[in-house]
Amino acid sequence: METGMTAGAAPGDGKAPSPGSPRSRFYLADLRGEEFRETDLSGVRMRGVILEGADIDGAIYGLRVNGVEIAPLVEAELDRRHPERALLRDRSVPGLRAAHAAYAAMWEQTYERVAGMPPETVEVSVDDEYTFVQTLRHLVFCADGWLRWGAQARRDDDVFWPAGVAHTQYAPRSVELGIDPAAAPSYEDALAVRRARTREVGDFLADLTPERAAEPAEPPPWMDPSEPFTVGGCLSVVLSEEWEHHSFAVRDLDVIDGRARDEAPGDDDGLR
Repeated sequence: METGMTAGAAPGDGKAPSPGSPRSRFYLADLRGEEFRETDLSGVRMRGVILEGADIDGAIYGLRVNGVEIAPLVEAELDRRHPERALLRDRSVPGLRAAHAAYAAMWEQTYERVAGMPPETVEVSVDDEYTFVQTLRHLVFCADGWLRWGAQARRDDDVFWPAGVAHTQYAPRSVELGIDPAAAPSYEDALAVRRARTREVGDFLADLTPERAAEPAEPPPWMDPSEPFTVGGCLSVVLSEEWEHHSFAVRDLDVIDGRARDEAPGDDDGLR
């Protein structure tokens, strides 16, 4: 495939150019079907491009398409589709409690949905994303980091569940926290631990006061320790992860359901 790349790091060398270094330029390049993951595209300029059927997911701010800033439009549409998403904006203690209650109920509905699907569903990955059971394990890891380590300031040996799944960038170092990369818990075990962490968050919120929520907190080890966080801020991250990963999980379950319908024999197949 001709890339038309004229400057910058060689493709696939894994090295990000240093500030001020020459950048890659793609001219008359064919990038159809290419995939970019965990990639920083800040400041990218596109002129005269064809973008048809593309799918973009990530932290997108200040993106303009044909002169129109996109983020406010996307935010408004997401809020329209998912009214419970607006709960994330209320950082007060009552707001955190309301968001937790809503998201816990939302997840329980999804567990019920999965219970009605084929057992192997929980191990299916769509487009190399987390499987459903990996999603639960990742959310346990998030709760352990932001609730136990962050909000509760726990430093005992069992802060992190060994079968938790760290995010991609931190996974190689997660063994330092007691994570076992070879762990393969059953779905039933992962679901039980996940529900236990949900209860932990709820119990902590039930006793949380505005004064305690405003106290400073040390973020988990994968964050910059100099970045200021509060106890309430740590809980906000937990809830943001809850919502984001639920949206990803439902998206993938819809794909799995769609594939099952496409593969099912039609009602009139026997007449053909």
